Amino acid sequence: MSLSPLLNASPVIQLHALIAIAALLLGAVQLWRTKGDRLHRALGRVWVALMATVAGSGLFIWTIRLWGPFSPIHLLSLFVLAMLWRGVRAARGGNIAAHRRIMQGTYIFGLIITGLLTFIPGRTMYAVAFGPQGATPQKLAIFAALVILAAAAGLYAARGARTMTPRPEASPGA
Repeated sequence: MSLSPLLNASPVIQLHALIAIAALLLGAVQLWRTKGDRLHRALGRVWVALMATVAGSGLFIWTIRLWGPFSPIHLLSLFVLAMLWRGVRAARGGNIAAHRRIMQGTYIFGLIITGLLTFIPGRTMYAVAFGPQGATPQKLAIFAALVILAAAAGLYAARGARTMTPRPEASPGA
């Protein structure tokens, strides 16, 4: 592992990677902890801002060029921005089931799956993870174990997510 490829990358890639890592960690916290309380809403706002920054900065990374400077990853950035808007709108409208589904899907597809694609040979995070020698069987085994562990923790968090029970409204005469 070497941070040198990331430190030598363009500032937009550096920002994109650092904000994506922050969103990945905060998103995991959000999946793990109690839902619906004030802290969940505050952290959710921060997570949405982080994700919007990740998606927005992704629009300015042009290392894979299929259609002029663009690639399918740019379509994913636009999709993530749309899903963030839909997820926030669902929460504000009281449709918590839709909010949960949209935000979990955005986390999985917008961070996890996309994040794994950054480890394709030739990309910056591949060079960070596997160093100048590239992937060896031992490095791939460790990487696979970490991915499986992270996936198991994410599934456990999503299944065990607790929803805060709303407090009963005080009656006017009480």
